[in-house]
Amino acid sequence: MTAGTVGFIGLGNMGIPMTRRLVAAGYHVRGLDTSAEARENFAAIGSSDAGGGVTAITELGSVGDGADAVILMLPDSDIVERVLLGRLAREPADTPAGGLLVNLAPGTTIIDMSSSDPARTRVLAELAGSARMTLIDAPVSGGVAGARAGSLMIMVGGPSESFERFKPMLSAIGKRVVHAGDVGAGHAVKALNNLMSAAHLLASSEALIAGRRFGLDPAVMLEIINGASGRSGSTENKWPNYVLTEKYDAGFSIRLMVKDLKLALGIEHATGVPSAASEAVVATWEAALAALPPDADHTTIARWLNDRTEL
Repeated sequence: MTAGTVGFIGLGNMGIPMTRRLVAAGYHVRGLDTSAEARENFAAIGSSDAGGGVTAITELGSVGDGADAVILMLPDSDIVERVLLGRLAREPADTPAGGLLVNLAPGTTIIDMSSSDPARTRVLAELAGSARMTLIDAPVSGGVAGARAGSLMIMVGGPSESFERFKPMLSAIGKRVVHAGDVGAGHAVKALNNLMSAAHLLASSEALIAGRRFGLDPAVMLEIINGASGRSGSTENKWPNYVLTEKYDAGFSIRLMVKDLKLALGIEHATGVPSAASEAVVATWEAALAALPPDADHTTIARWLNDRTEL
């Protein structure tokens, strides 16, 4: 028997490996994406020995048919709102509805695994509740490599009963699934995590570039730093795997990074936290975004820093 049916919207770099793991765990996934190529890649997953399988969907209204939950893996809150409501939440409520909410059966749970604005997520959760549905947020950290390996960290915001109900499903996608708090909590901690990650990458890149110009071997520096107090995800993963190799393909764009940084900075400002360091980090990333293609991988900031500071 299959583990159940789940709808999945957003079959991109993260969505395909995530749905592949759901199928391997026995789920039947009804997948939707606006890209025909993405739908073809999804259909190629096929079925699994565990009983899971896939159905490629082309109409938004049918993606949740027979499903207890529909997962969203989309770029930002604007797209999430347009998918769910057929409009932005701030637009007049009498705007003709054409979104997912009017097509889902009451009792369905929507799991937003996108990197969304936590304040807007709370508004969407209220609207979903009015339609007798539940919306929880469950963004991830770990990138495309983590999605492929099933090692993602998943941070969940929402009612504890929803967390317990869907933890087995989410555990098929990620290695750790943690209840962060009420709805919006997952998106908040994801944004703040990315602020810290961006700061680490920026500081480590500046230091490693300086060391190389001083005459040090960056690979040797990383060996030392990763056994010392300066280590971070950037020195342990991003620099050795994506910068030194000059691949710059971690799978997360600089545009999306800057979007998350602005969300995190907004949380700091709203809570009255002194944020001089964060503001400097965000300003540098915004400068890099202005100089680079928006879809450039975020690890490209290391190359941008090196080129920008060449003597």
